[in-house]
Amino acid sequence: MTAPHGFSVSRYAPERGPLAKLTARDSVLRRLDWPILLSSLGLSLLGALLVWSATRGRTELNQGDPYYFLFRHALNTGIGLVLMIGTVWLGHRTLRGAVPVLYGISILLILAVLTPLGATINGAHAWIVIGGGFSLQPSEFVKITIILIMAMLLSARVDAGDLPHPDHRTVAKALCLAALPMGIVMLMPDLGSVMVMVVIVLGVLLASGASNRWVLGLILAGATGAALVAALGVLDEYQINRFAAFANPELDPSGVGYNTNQARIAIGSGGLYGAGLFNGHQTSGQFVPEQQTDFIFTVAGEELGFLGAGLIILLLGVILWRACRIARETTELYGTVVAAGIIAWFAFQSFENIGMTLGIMPVAGLPLPFVSYGGSSMFAVWVAIGLLQSIRVQRPMSA
Repeated sequence: MTAPHGFSVSRYAPERGPLAKLTARDSVLRRLDWPILLSSLGLSLLGALLVWSATRGRTELNQGDPYYFLFRHALNTGIGLVLMIGTVWLGHRTLRGAVPVLYGISILLILAVLTPLGATINGAHAWIVIGGGFSLQPSEFVKITIILIMAMLLSARVDAGDLPHPDHRTVAKALCLAALPMGIVMLMPDLGSVMVMVVIVLGVLLASGASNRWVLGLILAGATGAALVAALGVLDEYQINRFAAFANPELDPSGVGYNTNQARIAIGSGGLYGAGLFNGHQTSGQFVPEQQTDFIFTVAGEELGFLGAGLIILLLGVILWRACRIARETTELYGTVVAAGIIAWFAFQSFENIGMTLGIMPVAGLPLPFVSYGGSSMFAVWVAIGLLQSIRVQRPMSA
């Protein structure tokens, strides 16, 4: 029996995961995309060092233990690797059948944020405090479920050979399912995550072969929605001030523009080679707020210089390049759309995070993938890497 697009159901059947279906000659390890895996590990390692540098002297944060954030970042990375391995073992096709359940769970989690279970951290009411110093940001996992639910819907009839591309009814249904969690996240309000989700939806639509009218309509709807959000006062004052400071950096250099100004000073002082790890004056002087999370790139710029910061960008570029190759090589639309959604997510979030430290993008509170401290973000990006690896592992033999 042969599945659509030439996939052998007997060889790639997902019931027991790809590990049970690949021969020793064609092992999972041999089929993994090692540049993606090594680049992701390299970024996590660099992130651990930068987080350590940014927090080892912050006694008000590290509870008197200079290794506190280093160990937790390493733990988050380890858990992320386990999640990646589990995702590869299950396979993206097996997960396809569980997407409706995962979507429902993600909706419940972000709704829980709006209840007394939710907590406000750094101005955003987007967290659930679990206890023991641990917290969960459900919006990070919503990015994955939006990719999966839209990919499942948009690819179903195309992969079955019924249609050459998604029809209008299917696209409308996919957009509605994506809009529901995005609307809830907007109520938190977590504008940064919503921005990423909008870009993900655009990337998914473009990769699915949907009519360009949907893409243009979504852009117009986004612009209209942004205007309504501003007019209706949905955004908090601190978010409006961030955009005002982006438009005019000199508006309030000691207030709302302080973070960006200090970030630019830190990066600019690093020069070509940097001041050396643990030797950054801006970092050790704690001039840049939230330096272990949103502004982690400033530590790289100051202490590792242009070369160290450039290495981070290079490794991110390798991940995006290899992800594009995975998206191109798979012959099923589902895998292509999932990979495209991850590419859009990583590309925009990386650009936004680095751009806000340079003053070319507004401050949006988005972590730098693999590098910034944060468990939810780390888990989500490693699951995304697992999805990419699964798409590659289960590709046809000729690809």
